[in-house]
Amino acid sequence: MAERGFIVFKGQDNLEPEQFLAASCWWGGKQIHSTHGVHPATPGYNKDIFRLSNDPKIGIPGVGPQWHNDGSFNPTTFSHSGYHIIRPAERGGGTSFAHQGAAFDALSKDTQSYWRRLSSVNSNSGVVHPLVHRHPISGRESVWLHLGMTGAVIEKSQDDDRYRLLEADELTQLCRQYNELLNDGFDKGYAVNYEYEQGDCLFIDNLAVAHRAAPEAHLPAEQQGLRIMHRSTVRGLDMLKPRHDLPVHLDIHGPNPTDSGVWHGGGVGFRWERDIPMQN
Repeated sequence: MAERGFIVFKGQDNLEPEQFLAASCWWGGKQIHSTHGVHPATPGYNKDIFRLSNDPKIGIPGVGPQWHNDGSFNPTTFSHSGYHIIRPAERGGGTSFAHQGAAFDALSKDTQSYWRRLSSVNSNSGVVHPLVHRHPISGRESVWLHLGMTGAVIEKSQDDDRYRLLEADELTQLCRQYNELLNDGFDKGYAVNYEYEQGDCLFIDNLAVAHRAAPEAHLPAEQQGLRIMHRSTVRGLDMLKPRHDLPVHLDIHGPNPTDSGVWHGGGVGFRWERDIPMQN
C-alpha cells in the first residue's frame, strides 16, 4: 500500500461498523485513533465512526475540499484512514488521491532542495511538520502540506541556522504550487479521482497519498443525490518530526515570534485563494 497509496475492497454492503473498524486495524498502528466529533445519526453513536454526508441531518457536510492528509494536527499523524461507502451520490462525488512520493519526484531539483528547508505549522494545534519527509516503509521522499490547515511555513536559511516565516505572497505561491503539483498528477499518472460504488471499502496509506473530496461531493443531496460515508482513522507509528532542530510544537495562537511573515492561528488555515472552501 505504501507504493500504491490505497486499496479498495468491493461489494462490502453488509459490513457492520464494528467490522469496518476491525478491518481498519489491519494497517499501520493497528489501533483506532479518533479525534473527530460524532454525528447524531452515527449508528450506535459510535465514537470511532466519522459519518460524512451532503445532508447535514444525515452526516457532517463539507469536509476536506482541499488537498490534505488526515490528522495533520497531530505530531504522530494517522498512519491510515478507512472509508466505507454507505451510499454514493447518484450523480457522482468521489475522492481524489495523489501519491506524494511521485509528486516529489516530479519537482525540479532546485525546488526539491528548497522544499526540504521548509516546515509547516498547523493553524489549529501548532504542530510542526516537514514539507518533505521520507516514507517509513517505501523510503521515498514525499511532500506533505495541508492546504486547509496551514498557519505558517518556516524556512531555514540555506547557508546558516537562521529561520524566517514566509510572507503572505510567498505562502500563497507555495500553496498554489503544491495544489498545481498534485493536480498535475491527473495527467502525469500519480493522481486519480475515484468514483465510489455502494459497498466500497477503501483503506489509504496516510503518509503516502494526499486526498480531497471532489467538488460534487458537497453539492446538496437534492441536486446530487444523497451521499453517506463512514471514515476511520488509525493510530500513527512514525512522528513526522520537523527537520533542522525545529520544535515539534509552536504556539500558533500566540504572538508572531518574528518581525514579519504569516502567523495565522485558527481552525481554518491561511487563505491562499479568496473564494475556495476550506472546511476541515
